[in-house]
Amino acid sequence: MNMMVIMQTSLYIHFPFCLKKCLYCDFNSVADARVAPAEYVAALLREMELRAAALPEPASAPTLYFGGGTPSLMGPELVGSVIDAAARFFGLEADAEVTIEANPGTLTREKLAGYRFAGVNRLSLGVQSFDDATLSLLGRIHTARQALDAFSAARGAGFANIGIDLIHSLPGQTPAMWRSALERATDLAPEHVSAYGLSIEEGTPFFRMEERGELPLPGEEEAAAMFRQTGETLGRSRFEHYEISNFARPGFRSRHNQVYWRRGNYLGFGAGAHSFLRTPGFGVRWKNPDVVAPYLVAVAGSLLPEEDRQLLALRDALSEAFFLGLRLLEGVDLSSLVCEFGPAVEEYFAAPIRELTGQGLLTESAGRLHLSSKAIIFANRVFSRFV
Repeated sequence: MNMMVIMQTSLYIHFPFCLKKCLYCDFNSVADARVAPAEYVAALLREMELRAAALPEPASAPTLYFGGGTPSLMGPELVGSVIDAAARFFGLEADAEVTIEANPGTLTREKLAGYRFAGVNRLSLGVQSFDDATLSLLGRIHTARQALDAFSAARGAGFANIGIDLIHSLPGQTPAMWRSALERATDLAPEHVSAYGLSIEEGTPFFRMEERGELPLPGEEEAAAMFRQTGETLGRSRFEHYEISNFARPGFRSRHNQVYWRRGNYLGFGAGAHSFLRTPGFGVRWKNPDVVAPYLVAVAGSLLPEEDRQLLALRDALSEAFFLGLRLLEGVDLSSLVCEFGPAVEEYFAAPIRELTGQGLLTESAGRLHLSSKAIIFANRVFSRFV
């Protein structure tokens, strides 16, 4: 009897429009949208149909993630139409994790109730800070009060899985201020907290401000103190530190993001969305055009809007397996890597593993290689040895 092969793949929806672009943001987003959300979503649905038809086998989707940009600018009916398409074209699983990123300044009780009714079961709330002056400096459109009200409204709408995003090492921020932000977050009792250190990216207003000496950033010691405070404060509130910047109550780790870190299959839809499949060969990656107009033109012509398609070589795939897997505090399973990549594990990376282990930056236990506690704070230096 022939058994039908089902490919498991997560789904990502990119909504690139914002009311206002934050001063630190280098994501693919625009604040001067000239496309109606309904027109953009119609293109998304068509792209999903085209991609499903092009897959070599039927799919089953364990997660669906709406990111951006500000996807909470979409009305619940549009979000619901995408969820319906995910079920129709990609076999969205009955217990799938369906997440939407939301800016507190775009939410109402009615909209949150609509998202929940449409099938969204996880909310990622972009709080970033509980200090109004800091929020203004960042270019955020919401206030601390709006963030608190949005969280309360989400609970009232039936969301039992809410994540909060926060940023530390902000201009003028002290360790005491950061500790206060973490305590306010834990007082809300979310299921998940993402706590990122501010990164100054080229091309952003913050980059230009720093070049001009107009950005009073904390020093390295203060930034390190804030990083340590994150684990200590959230740990006391029984959050699991499972990835460099991510903390969760037991059972509430982000299922979708773990797909990225474990090199699982994911298909991205929308302008600037990225995709990855583990086959053929050692994997294939591609992206959609960043600019909305050519994306819409391609889809209107019934063409898949992919570009920069790359078939990974063995070394590239193995490199990714290390620097993505090491982001997880549980690390990488060396025996699994040997099963997948064979002697290349030893050939390409035995030397850096020995060196980093000797420096106390990597540790190996029970067949797993992971970052040591002292290495987490400057993990990128470790990852660079596997690139």
